[in-house]
Amino acid sequence: MKITISRKGHFSAAHKLYNNYWNHEKNIKIFGKCAYYHGHNYKYIVSITGKINVETGFVLNLQNLKKILFEEIETIFDHKNINLDLKEFSSINPTAENIVIFMWNKINKRISSDLDLKITLYETENNFVEYDGK
Repeated sequence: MKITISRKGHFSAAHKLYNNYWNHEKNIKIFGKCAYYHGHNYKYIVSITGKINVETGFVLNLQNLKKILFEEIETIFDHKNINLDLKEFSSINPTAENIVIFMWNKINKRISSDLDLKITLYETENNFVEYDGK
């Protein structure tokens, strides 16, 4: 039997959507107002699916998950300019899709390989992406 546990979190960050290989006009045409720096109050849900450990009764200790999310998401992204402050995004456009893949890779390295990880990242209340590593 497998169970899914989830934890919510949030961070505030700025970014712009911009392809450095295009001229400014093409960036404006494709990304509109998002081609200029702006901020979001991102929210996310990290879900982990696995078997319950018979000794602890946990899939994963939620206090451990809280620590991982603080270290691998919130300290990295909160109150940062994603384009300028995160070297990984100096050549990757910080779309919600690319951000959630980055988050997934960071967290997946910190949990057991027998657990399945899925992250839902809300850029706005109505716009969100999901990624499960597949």
